[in-house]
Amino acid sequence: MAITLIIIKIKGMKFYDRKKELDLLHEINRQSLRTACFTVMVGRRRIGKTSLLLKCMEGEKFLYLFVSRKSEVLLCEQFQQEIKESLGLDIYGKVSDFRSLFEQLMIYATKTHFTLIIDEFQEFDNINSSIFSDIQDIWDRYKEQSKINFIACGSIYSMMKRIFENNKEPLFGRLTSKIILKPFSVSTLKEILYDYNPDYTPEDLLAFYLITGGVAKYVTLLMESGAITFKKMIRYAVRTDSPFLSEGRDLLISEFGREYTTYFSILQLIASGKTAQSEIDSIIGKNTGAYLTNLEKEYSLISKNKPMFSKPESRNSRWCLNDNYLMFWFRFIFPNLSMIELGKNDMLENYILKNYEQYSGRILERYFREKIAETEDITDIGNYWDKKGENEIDLIALNRFENKALIAEIKRNPHKINMAILSEKVTTIKKNLSHYAVELKGLSMLDM
Repeated sequence: MAITLIIIKIKGMKFYDRKKELDLLHEINRQSLRTACFTVMVGRRRIGKTSLLLKCMEGEKFLYLFVSRKSEVLLCEQFQQEIKESLGLDIYGKVSDFRSLFEQLMIYATKTHFTLIIDEFQEFDNINSSIFSDIQDIWDRYKEQSKINFIACGSIYSMMKRIFENNKEPLFGRLTSKIILKPFSVSTLKEILYDYNPDYTPEDLLAFYLITGGVAKYVTLLMESGAITFKKMIRYAVRTDSPFLSEGRDLLISEFGREYTTYFSILQLIASGKTAQSEIDSIIGKNTGAYLTNLEKEYSLISKNKPMFSKPESRNSRWCLNDNYLMFWFRFIFPNLSMIELGKNDMLENYILKNYEQYSGRILERYFREKIAETEDITDIGNYWDKKGENEIDLIALNRFENKALIAEIKRNPHKINMAILSEKVTTIKKNLSHYAVELKGLSMLDM
């Protein structure tokens, strides 16, 4: 039943982009005709992993198993039925453990090539953590004879990283491929918005990027609801039935567990512009270094940014949230949950609109960094500020092979761009640019 619903969704909206990922998945599938392949696909929830895998499997023999939170006995009962329907393979008797099912599938693969997709793979840890050892044992015993394309798919990044990258875990070193599925590129977002609103404005595009961050599910929600302009997107995001209101909490509670309150507080501060650890520590009232490290290394939710050309040991750093939607949620939704509980959604909408221009200016800088990284031949991209947090330069893009540098000031309003001031700021880093042909540029919403 789950597969049918997903296929209907794909038909409801055109399948966009993912050409590189599809080509890679097809290549892995061809390789698995000769030798067993074990691939892990990781990506945040709603990014489109399942839709991509099912698109790739069109016309192929495959088995899709979704690991839901239920007892191992009930899960195996469900899986037995799906194995019969998808592969025509009868596993006789009532099988109560996944180990037995997986062994039957690996034996089947010694005679018949097929793809096995296990979605939300990390959930096995909540059902029976020994399943990972069972998979390792059976994989090692049968992989030489089996022709199977085994894809483990998961959305809780910290757990998937531990399962496959911790050298103390049984499945460490078993992968033949790893795919990290990222959000849609800015060019794909432009294509999608054009298909639904050919007359879109730069403000519409910025709001689309700001709210969805290129996450497939959020893109679908806005476009299929007719929220195709700036005002309609904001209104849809905060209306009483909007999935965007609870999505931030739903996404992260499963990641953080009982520690979520401290993590949420830190993320809220970063989203509000408190990006230095010293600022965060003073507000929270304790050293948050370990939490920040976890958010970066374990959860991949934040990044530590340093000024371009700074030394590796430099402590002049700022933290930023990587995910646009979570940035929006922690800036506007999470601090105002009480307003939502009181049914003051219109009040929240007005609050967002009042603060939108300043907030979206920061997101516009991120938009142009992504756009230039996608469309230009560059080796490095970032920004710059001095030790006092002054002389800020919004964008520096380098091509170290051709000794070219693009330096830009970014403003929503093109009339607020001052090239003379930008040129003056560049003199503070001129020694770092001595070997580069430097191009100065002003970028505004007109250049999106």
